[in-house]
Amino acid sequence: MTTVSPFAPARFPELPEVAGVELAAAAAGIRHADRLDLALVRLPPETTVAGVFTTNRVVGHPVVWCRRILPAGRARALVVNAGNANVFRGEEGDEAVRRTAAAAAAALGCAPEEVFVASTGVIGERLAVERIEATLPELAGALRPGAWEPAARAIMTTDTYPKGAARAVEVGGATVRLAGIAKGAGMIAPDLATMLAFLFTDARIPAPLLQRLLAGVVPATFGSLTVDGDTSTSDTVLLFATGRRGPPLGEADGPLVAAFRQALFEVCRELAVQIAKDGEGIGRFVEITVEGAVDEASARRIGLTVANSPLVKTAIAGGDPNWGRIVAAVGRAGEPIDVDRLAVAFGGYAAARDGRAVPHLDETPLRRHLEGREVRIEIRVGDGPGRAVVWTCDLTHGYVEVNASYRS
Repeated sequence: MTTVSPFAPARFPELPEVAGVELAAAAAGIRHADRLDLALVRLPPETTVAGVFTTNRVVGHPVVWCRRILPAGRARALVVNAGNANVFRGEEGDEAVRRTAAAAAAALGCAPEEVFVASTGVIGERLAVERIEATLPELAGALRPGAWEPAARAIMTTDTYPKGAARAVEVGGATVRLAGIAKGAGMIAPDLATMLAFLFTDARIPAPLLQRLLAGVVPATFGSLTVDGDTSTSDTVLLFATGRRGPPLGEADGPLVAAFRQALFEVCRELAVQIAKDGEGIGRFVEITVEGAVDEASARRIGLTVANSPLVKTAIAGGDPNWGRIVAAVGRAGEPIDVDRLAVAFGGYAAARDGRAVPHLDETPLRRHLEGREVRIEIRVGDGPGRAVVWTCDLTHGYVEVNASYRS
């Protein structure tokens, strides 16, 4: 068993029921016996859907399926399994997805093309789809509102705790709810990573607007997250809107849409931080802020280059404020910077400024900051308007141990 993250919460957060959403989870024995590994979500007929997927050119068979059915903008169900990613299996892998969707559709009384499917786990092995088919009728009979925690546990792989977040927002005199669950601990990099995130709201939002909202918040949330620099084959973020609460939202409803977008951003950001705090072998959570870049995208690329540096991550694991590794990573990011304005600080304590080391630097406060569980690194690369925040964790022996035995 993986050592539990030092950031694991004492309990799963209280998430509200989202009108029209019912969930259930079960142990289907896909990879491990007696472990929740299959989740089913039922959605009402009026549900719209948006999605964002991996940028890896080798993609899981569920991603291919979801990309194909997403343009219709409608969803009635979601099926997620852990333990096997169903990737790189040719026609057999495609057939496993079709069989999963057909079994869920038969159990719930909808069309297979209204069933979204996601898988996570080992790449390249055959998915025991017959176990999913055998378990789905049981899950259909166990569906209930608010079953967030078992569903969040069922999608975990090397995660050490289930992840969830929620917000409520006033829209046109009605309170609409937004809740989400996610998984991810390793093979986490920009372009989403081997993370799955499923978001549900009871707001009334048409699919095209829902897609723009989701795509708009991903870069500064899930796209600003990295554990190890590896982008997976199975990255999936899906947002479902059941349409059960509030007035219909459209492009003309600027303030109402903005309020919902802020709530969506906050839920996605919270889930992204939870993933970073469960990074495999984690000892320290790291937040990196980059300011003064030419634009936000450039600042994010610089921050992620620093966050993905094994030299930076191992220095943090050892409590060493080695700012030289940070400026080297900034320099190789390939982004415009003003070297004469380059500055680095740890927890507000400057190590370098105006393109050079702080004279007679006393590292005591820097090292004291690095003794804590949460590390903040502040970087200035010029006087431009670009600013971004990214999240990562340190790189420890624990990460090697988890991944050396992943298939055992």
